[in-house]
Amino acid sequence: MPTSALRRAAAARAGRCAGVLALVGALLAGCATEPPRPAPRAMTAGEARELIDAALPANVSDRPGWVADIYAGFVAHDVAPGPESVCAVMAVIQQESGFRVNPVVPGLGGLTLREIERRADRIGVPALVVRTALRLPSGNGQSFLERIEAAKTEKELSDIFQDLIGAVPMGRRLFADWNPIRTRGPMQVNVEFAEALASSKPYPYPAPRGIAEELFTRRGSVYFGIAHLLAYDAPYDRLLYRFADYNAGQYASRNAAFQRAASSASGIPLVADGALLARDSSARGAGSTLLAVRSMAGRLGLGERDIEAALERGRRADFAETRLYRRVFELAEEAEGRPLPRAQVPRIQLEGAKISRPLTNEWFANSVNGHHRRCMDRLAAG
Repeated sequence: MPTSALRRAAAARAGRCAGVLALVGALLAGCATEPPRPAPRAMTAGEARELIDAALPANVSDRPGWVADIYAGFVAHDVAPGPESVCAVMAVIQQESGFRVNPVVPGLGGLTLREIERRADRIGVPALVVRTALRLPSGNGQSFLERIEAAKTEKELSDIFQDLIGAVPMGRRLFADWNPIRTRGPMQVNVEFAEALASSKPYPYPAPRGIAEELFTRRGSVYFGIAHLLAYDAPYDRLLYRFADYNAGQYASRNAAFQRAASSASGIPLVADGALLARDSSARGAGSTLLAVRSMAGRLGLGERDIEAALERGRRADFAETRLYRRVFELAEEAEGRPLPRAQVPRIQLEGAKISRPLTNEWFANSVNGHHRRCMDRLAAG
């Protein structure tokens, strides 16, 4: 073959080889990097309402009303409804009220009187003074004591206290902060949480009697309940921790894990209750987290003011971004030689006028988690 022909053939072979190599390279690159997955399509309003209706237990009355209020809560807080999030709301409602807007609480009157006496003793008010005030006649002819003893629902009891504050001498001083019904409505939302949220984000419905009274309505309790349960950015891989937070306060499960790490790093025993500062808890040992962390100030490379400023963020998402949070976990993991969890169920003994037996936050979270599992099974069964 002539030399020129040999050169042309070699060039052709080189070109084909280069093409093959380029194709193989492209294929390998395609295998190494998966194509971007499309984001899941957002539900339409109709689809979301159908999902909520399907997740409701079969025996719930006024299904359209429940669907409307739950859907409105998701929209108001910009939370995407899906099977897990919808069932999370259903689980809390089932646990807290069994889908009764104004649930009957067995033995409520007796529990309330014991709670009043306990609070009076705590602040040094003689029991005789309290009992004398309660025996005064109320507007309906019965004494306040008789009305409390006969109360069946939390709304009845709260109304009695409002009457008591206005009718009894020194009623505001004695009873203004003693209303034992601090969680209200079908989702049992904490009054303090709801009023704080309403001060920063306008409540979208008329509330002529105030936010505390609005919590006794289905729409109010569901609106604030969804906010408390889902409308915050928490670093959890299980809904169990949100259920624990619902009872203990937002970020309590993250904070309990931090306390666990602080105890390991400092060698000081701590109760992992999620309360990082003394004012966050009335439990024995409140404030011990601050003391334990201060003992490590030199190892943490932080001053006392920096430590307290970081702990002040304990009810915010950005606490996990502080140097204090990072360094405590670094020291604890170095001491234990293994990674530590960033969430755990807080250890809290539940108390209150509506609680008649020993209960814990762990019991609450696991019970709600069971309701959630049954709701998901209900949806899967179609």
